[in-house]
Amino acid sequence: MTAQPLPEHPDFLWRNPEPRSSYDVVIVGAGGHGLATAYYLARNHGISNVAVLEKGWLAGGNMARNTTIIRSNYLWDESAAIYEHALRLWEGLPEELDYDFLFSQRGVLNLAHTLQDVREGVRRVGANRLNGVDAQWLAPDEVAEVCPILNVSPRTRYPVLGATFQPRAGIAKHDHVAWALARRADEMGVDLIQGCEVTGFLKDGDRVVGVETSRGRIRAGRVGLAAAGHSSVLAELAGFRLPVQSHPLQALVSELHEPVHPTVVMSNHVHVYVSQAHKGELVLGAGVDSYNGYGQRGSFHVIEQQMAAAVELFPVFARAHVLRTWGGIVDVTPDASPVIGTTPVENLYVNCGWGTGGFKATPAAGWTFAHTIATGEPHPLNAPFALDRFATGALIDEHGAAAVAH
Repeated sequence: MTAQPLPEHPDFLWRNPEPRSSYDVVIVGAGGHGLATAYYLARNHGISNVAVLEKGWLAGGNMARNTTIIRSNYLWDESAAIYEHALRLWEGLPEELDYDFLFSQRGVLNLAHTLQDVREGVRRVGANRLNGVDAQWLAPDEVAEVCPILNVSPRTRYPVLGATFQPRAGIAKHDHVAWALARRADEMGVDLIQGCEVTGFLKDGDRVVGVETSRGRIRAGRVGLAAAGHSSVLAELAGFRLPVQSHPLQALVSELHEPVHPTVVMSNHVHVYVSQAHKGELVLGAGVDSYNGYGQRGSFHVIEQQMAAAVELFPVFARAHVLRTWGGIVDVTPDASPVIGTTPVENLYVNCGWGTGGFKATPAAGWTFAHTIATGEPHPLNAPFALDRFATGALIDEHGAAAVAH
């Protein structure tokens, strides 16, 4: 059954309007990227005749199903540039949006457990510094100073040989981020329409002129897709294919604990990343499930492996109880980098392929996607992430920096 729009209420942060017959721009997907795109279309380009369409509820997809980690320490110049732009925007967004969404720059440790991990980490630190990204290489004793509860004993199965550290990285409260962007976009005239599934596209030849939805036809001058794991499904409806595969990605939280974990710790080798949320629950993430799928859940053995890895790294967590688990649907490209730009269909634009890096990129993804939609040309930051790189071979291989995630 199709969800119906919520009634008007003075305490809501945004309106819940009926869709109009036409807009200058329609954005498909009311997650972080869709909301940020609408916000920057209005803020940076003066385009507020915009509708953001969401088949479920606002920010109910991956935006509600991630581990909220924010960092910019990616390897390649193109990736470092767009993620660093995102981090700089994050640093000013609470004041700009007048909303405290608990952005906490507590730093991120990426652990090294093998000599290859060490070589890759040292290389990435050097590349980060050349790109103006704060990054450090820490020896095991320095890692222990940053995170005293981490087990750095040489007698573990995969001993910690060192780590990269980005002090400006951190976490934010994901649902508050969505609400902050939604409120500001709504104030500038953007229509946020929930319970409105896009079922097809209106076309005039090779040009998109609107969308078919569960609540009727909506005409549009331009259409932007920001639907994460369902991007390839929408592209098929529009008549082209995306080089994207969708996988479940799981995470879990514990019951509440006193503050004990001061930073964010990630380990590609044992496949877990751990932080402590503001209320006190431990947040643990895993790698993607190996199969393709659209279920917002995952496999039990992945949960089992991530908990085993977490207990090895953090013996103090051995008696923590799991409170709940969940899964998102990540869209992964062959080079583990996003696609932001034009498509083979005129007036149809796509922002997808962020894999496990979508949340941290939210403001920069919105900034650059809004620019591309408003001008018809890519922003310098997203120009390298065009769809045609898979034909030209100009790939941006971030498997090393993005493999486990977040």
